[in-house]
Amino acid sequence: MNTPMDEELAGKHCQACAGNIPLLSPDEVRTLLPRVPGWELSLDGRRIRRRWVARNFKAAIAFLNSVAALAEAEGHHPDLHLESYRELTLELWTHSLGGLSENDFILAAKINGLPIELKRGAS
Repeated sequence: MNTPMDEELAGKHCQACAGNIPLLSPDEVRTLLPRVPGWELSLDGRRIRRRWVARNFKAAIAFLNSVAALAEAEGHHPDLHLESYRELTLELWTHSLGGLSENDFILAAKINGLPIELKRGAS
């Protein structure tokens, strides 16, 4: 199962960042967040995160491997968390800026298009 993705965002590519791209304003973040279903803004407003409960450990690792390959291809890397053998959390933020850039939303949209086998009843 995958989440519908924003085709416009998913069609873009992450831009190389050496601290020279702008941080998004809070208004820009509020505009982009609904375009990446399932992702939530952190309390400090500097990251977006999403959680999944995979069907089992093997499904969780397969999804993480897909995310890793995508992140490497885009040159933009999320923080990956696996807990209780199948509970996944991904966090996106532009490390060199200490906050959110368009790259984070581009990668979130692309991740939403990746398949994951979920635990029954989980969304």
